Amino acid sequence: METGPSPDRRDWKALYRVAILETNKSVIPKKVSQAELAILARCRELFYTAGTREEQEALEDALYALRAFRSAWERTDAA
Repeated sequence: METGPSPDRRDWKALYRVAILETNKSVIPKKVSQAELAILARCRELFYTAGTREEQEALEDALYALRAFRSAWERTDAA
């Protein structure tokens, strides 16, 4: 599902959406990794600056969902 230019690495929400909507199994690992890195980078930024609790919760939820997604497709590939 490669559509248009890839989002800026700092835009974790866009990278997250791209990762969870990807249908090409060969690029899912890359997209999930990119989104995870962007989310973790934003978490580090929020550690040093004031961020909203809502964004912190959204980051935690997105990271959890990506890890569940990764686990699901790894099991599917192994089967």
